[in-house]
Amino acid sequence: MELKNRFRGYLPVVLDLETGGVDPYNHAIIEIAIVFLEWRDDMLHPSKHHRWAVLPHPDTCIEDSSLDLIGIDPFDPARGAQLEETCLRECFRTIRKRLKANSCTRAYLVGHNAYFDHNFIRSAAQRNDIGQNPFHLFTVIDTASLAAVNFGHSVLSVACARAGIEFDDKKAHSALYDATVTAQLFCTIVNDCDFNPDWINLNSND
Repeated sequence: MELKNRFRGYLPVVLDLETGGVDPYNHAIIEIAIVFLEWRDDMLHPSKHHRWAVLPHPDTCIEDSSLDLIGIDPFDPARGAQLEETCLRECFRTIRKRLKANSCTRAYLVGHNAYFDHNFIRSAAQRNDIGQNPFHLFTVIDTASLAAVNFGHSVLSVACARAGIEFDDKKAHSALYDATVTAQLFCTIVNDCDFNPDWINLNSND
């Protein structure tokens, strides 16, 4: 089965952000990470990943409590951070290349509390006047909701434990680490799903 067929012509892309707060219009993006997925041996697996250290946009702010939580100094030169616009354009370009390679039309943003990340990405794209957003305008796949249904808990660390996925609290709140375990959680849920391949051949009007 091809990835495009399993998700109706859309490409699931796992994304995680580290931010300077919870307001997508006013708080800074500090890290972006994405994990691609692939079909292998008739199962969904995490594939290549990408990460960007982001220099906070001058029109945004950062809450000290957020920095205490994620443990990142956004202005540390050792991070090699780039401008928000540069990071986001490269992220979008990387996803569009993957879309083309998989013959998909748009990407589904897969994330743990996905609307949080989706809103930040859309706000940053607007702030930097970046078009050609590869993500679906309003549809996301939220692993917090899926975990609540499948494992009875929406917290990522607990959901991973119940799914048999190792979770290291010391590595949490790194965009790449959180995206990686979210990808593992999503793949576990998809692979356990009772999906009928015959559905692919059915005509759909939506």
